[in-house]
Amino acid sequence: MDQHSIVITMNKVASSLNLQTIEKYVKNLEHIDSEDIESSCLPQSKSYLKIIGIPYLMENTNTPINSSFVESILKSNHIFNNVSIDLKLWVIKVLSKLDMVIVWLDIWNVQSGSTAKGLINRCFNIRSYISTIKGANMNPGVPQYKNCWK
Repeated sequence: MDQHSIVITMNKVASSLNLQTIEKYVKNLEHIDSEDIESSCLPQSKSYLKIIGIPYLMENTNTPINSSFVESILKSNHIFNNVSIDLKLWVIKVLSKLDMVIVWLDIWNVQSGSTAKGLINRCFNIRSYISTIKGANMNPGVPQYKNCWK
């Protein structure tokens, strides 16, 4: 299938009303299938976050927590509404003797960074644990214990 992109340049930053108007116009063009059109958006960048305070083992099991489980928790939590997570979450055990993990996640963010700013220092519950979202630097690329990063 052929992929086409439409790029529209403006002399000012587009507002949400501008984006809605453009999207409506493009969807009404005769030669474009409106089912193939994704939502219009402003340019985005990545922001890097980490979540601390998550238990290593799933409830009532000896099974380590995994990224798909954490992702299901995030999707069901209201503070992550309208947050687009990029790639896969990284779940890394903090220390071998400590039963906690750090979850690293990359999110798509508007260039002002307001999505990430709205999440940083927010808390939410995972079972009886209180987890906190913190800002982070770009992930190192290789999941390792925190003390192994050099």
